[in-house]
Amino acid sequence: MLNYLYKKLKFIDLKKQADYNKTENKKIPSPKLSSDLEENMAHFRRILGDSPDIIYRELRIGSKMQIKAALIFLDGIAKKDVIDKHVLKPLLNDTRLHRMENEFEFETLDIIKEGILSAESIRQTVFINKSIDECLSGNTIFLMDGCNKALIIHSTDWKSRNIEEPKTEVTVRGPREGFSESILINISLLRHKIKNPNLTFETMQIGTQTRTSICISYIKGIANKKLVKEVKQRLSKIHTDAILESGYIEQFIEDEPYSIFPTVGNCEKPDTAAAKILEGRVAILVDGTPFVLTVPMLFIEGFQSGEDYYSRPFLSSLIRILRILSFLITILTPAAYVMLSTFHQELIPTKLLFTMAADHEGVPFPAVMEAFLMLITFEILREAGVRLPRPVGQAVSIIGALVLGEAAVSAGLVGGLMIIVVSITAISSFVIPTFTDVTSILRIVFLILAGSLGIFGIGMGSLVVLIHVVSLNSFGTPYFYPFAPFDKTDLKDTFIRTFLWKMITRPKLIKPENTKREASDLKPTPPRQDKSSN
Repeated sequence: MLNYLYKKLKFIDLKKQADYNKTENKKIPSPKLSSDLEENMAHFRRILGDSPDIIYRELRIGSKMQIKAALIFLDGIAKKDVIDKHVLKPLLNDTRLHRMENEFEFETLDIIKEGILSAESIRQTVFINKSIDECLSGNTIFLMDGCNKALIIHSTDWKSRNIEEPKTEVTVRGPREGFSESILINISLLRHKIKNPNLTFETMQIGTQTRTSICISYIKGIANKKLVKEVKQRLSKIHTDAILESGYIEQFIEDEPYSIFPTVGNCEKPDTAAAKILEGRVAILVDGTPFVLTVPMLFIEGFQSGEDYYSRPFLSSLIRILRILSFLITILTPAAYVMLSTFHQELIPTKLLFTMAADHEGVPFPAVMEAFLMLITFEILREAGVRLPRPVGQAVSIIGALVLGEAAVSAGLVGGLMIIVVSITAISSFVIPTFTDVTSILRIVFLILAGSLGIFGIGMGSLVVLIHVVSLNSFGTPYFYPFAPFDKTDLKDTFIRTFLWKMITRPKLIKPENTKREASDLKPTPPRQDKSSN
C-alpha cells in the first residue's frame, strides 16, 4: 500500500514538473509597438521604470516641429557623442525634415534611417521586447508618433579591459594577446587569426534575467554539421535566470556532470582557440568572460600547450612527457610514500629505511594522517595565495610554506621527508593547470586507498580511474582517443609531438567534413647543388 502511494505521489510530482517545464519553455508572443507615441512611451516607462540612468529624450522634428519623437538610451552604456553628433544633431538641424509640409508621412521613418541619421548601424523592429533588449544592451531606440516601428541605433560603449597577456596561459614564445571580457573584441581576435569567409559566428541570448550574449564559432566545410547541431540543441535547452561566466555554460552542456574530469575545454588565448576551430571543433564565446569554451575535448589536451607548436618537436615532446610524469607524481607520490612506509617496508632500501625510521621517530601521527594534514595545509596556502592581492599572496604562499614547514618539523609534528614529498607534489601540480581540480581530488583519494589497502589500493584505484576515463565521451567523441579506441594515425600529436609537416590530417574521430589540413609533400629538403658549376 505504501509503495503504491509513493508511486502515485511520485507520478503527480513528475506531472507537475512537466507542466511547469512546458509553461516555462512556452514562448509568449511579444507585444508590438503602437502608432501612438504616448502609448509606446508608457510601455517603456512601465517596464524600464524611471531609474536615473535611463534617459527619455523627447523632441519635435519637421517643418513646424509638428512630428513628436523620442530617444531612449542608458546613460553610461550608450555613447553620448554618437547620440549627439549622429542622431540628435541631424534630427534637429537637417533641412530635409524642415521642408516637410505634411504633418506626417509614412516615408518619414525610412528617410530618417537612410538619409538623415549617420550612425554606423541602424535596424528596425516592431516589437517592444526587442526594443527593450537592445536598449539594455547599450543601443539607442528612436520612436516617432504615428509610426508603429522603432529604429535601433548602434551606440554601445561598454568599458572593457584592453587586450593583455593572459594570466593563466603564459608563454615564452608565441602571441602574447589574450581574450577580453567583450564578446565583440573576442570575435575580432578570432577573425584576425582566421581570415576565412567560412568562419561562422552565430549568436543567441541565454538567461531570463541576465540575457547574456552567447556566440558559437566554427568553420563551414570543416566542422561536422552534426556537432554544430548538437551544440545548438544543448545551448537552446538551457533555461535559467543567469549566465555570468562560461563556467555556467560548461556545467549545463557537459556530457558527464558527475565526473571529476573536464569534458569541455577552455582557453584564454586566441591562437589556441583558432587552432582548435581549425581542427573541426566548435568554440563557444560568452559575453563578460575571457575564457572561451571548445568542444569536443580530449584527455590528451590537458597536457598540450599552444607553445608546443611554436618550438621544434624534440623539446615539445620532452616537455609533454614531463607534464605526464608530473601528473602521475602529483597524484601518486604521497600515496606511494604512505604505502611504502606503512605496508611494504621490504621494498625500501635498507639505508633509506633507517633514515625514514629516524625521521619519523617522535612524530605522534601515523604516516597517512601526517600526509593528509600537510596536503590540506598546502591547499589552504595555495588558495590564500590565489585570493589575496598579488604581492601579499606571493609572500603568504612562499613564506607561509617555509615557516610552517620548518616549524612543523622542529615541533615534531611531521617528518622532514614528508615536507619533501608534499613539496614535490605541490610543484608537480602547477605543471598541468588544466587538471588542477582533478589532481587535488585524486591525490586525497589515492592517499586514503594507500593508507588503508597499501599497494593493492593504489592498483585498484588506478584501474578504476583508467576505466572511468576510457568510458567518458565529449559530444560523441571518446574522451581517451586516440588510445581508446586506438588509432595509430592520430598518435602523431599525443605524448610525442611529431613534425608539423607530418600532421597531414585532422583528428579523425572528431569527424571533420574536410579531414586534410595540409599537402603531403611539405618535408623541407635542402636545394640540390649543381656539380657542373663546381
